[in-house]
Amino acid sequence: MAVDSRLFSGLGVFAAVLEAGNFVRAGEALGLTQSAVSRSVQRFEERLGVRLLERTSKTIRLTEDGERFCAEALPLFSQLGEVAEGMVKAAGKARGRLRINVEPSFARLFLATRLAAFLKAYPEVRLELLVRERLGDLVAEGIDAAILFGEPVPSALIARRLLQVHILTCASPDYLARCGRPRKPADLEAEKHECLLFRDPATGKPFPWEFHRGRKRLSVNVTGRVIVNDALTYVALCVAGNGVAQLIDLTIEPLLKNGKLINLFPEWTDELFPLYVYYPSRHSVPAKLRVFLDFLVSSLEAERPRLFA
Repeated sequence: MAVDSRLFSGLGVFAAVLEAGNFVRAGEALGLTQSAVSRSVQRFEERLGVRLLERTSKTIRLTEDGERFCAEALPLFSQLGEVAEGMVKAAGKARGRLRINVEPSFARLFLATRLAAFLKAYPEVRLELLVRERLGDLVAEGIDAAILFGEPVPSALIARRLLQVHILTCASPDYLARCGRPRKPADLEAEKHECLLFRDPATGKPFPWEFHRGRKRLSVNVTGRVIVNDALTYVALCVAGNGVAQLIDLTIEPLLKNGKLINLFPEWTDELFPLYVYYPSRHSVPAKLRVFLDFLVSSLEAERPRLFA
């Protein structure tokens, strides 16, 4: 049965009066004037249809109805307050299952090597990673957030850009020993270098090859016999010497450091590609997701200075 919520308006003020012993001290505790406290209690009594307090100039005391109300209703009010307080505390604590949809290369080449610190800091969080390149339906699938490369897709989700990565044109030492090193981007087309192509999931066609240096933009019509739709396979093909590839700096930084890949055109590395996190709502973000996002942002900020060092 539905209950008129207006009946409970003033209950907290009434309880404060009983605890304080008079209207003045109750007003001081609540930040209200004595007259405001008195009016609130009076309206509360009128809604209940009974008189709860007998008032004199110096004291207050409970009526018979007031004593019955206090005996039966105030314990319930106290329990309700305890439940609400417990909910507030629980909402502020990172705990429970956290399901994150993550792009494969970011999951394996970046996130997996850094999660130990997060799991140690939040032992009551159980993390489930769904590794895939598509966004899917976060709400229907019970997913808390998704992390994907590329421009945001149209949806009702909140899309927050985490950073923009650089696109590097790379090849392995083995490929360069066999096929020679191009000195400028146009050489990829002129010398007919074997280029590894990556399929754009939005169009179904290979991404076009562009080169950015400051405000200058250069398009090169590259050719290749291999088209890939998986970022990890794409990197592996390049490392194995199968051709030249355009790769994301954030996920191949160790391969550049150990010499397994060579950045062919260091002066043409200004093309940017965004990394976004998606989640259902900016309001009442669960603590477990909030601390994960903070961890993610701090990890990425710590990594950026190392690139191109």
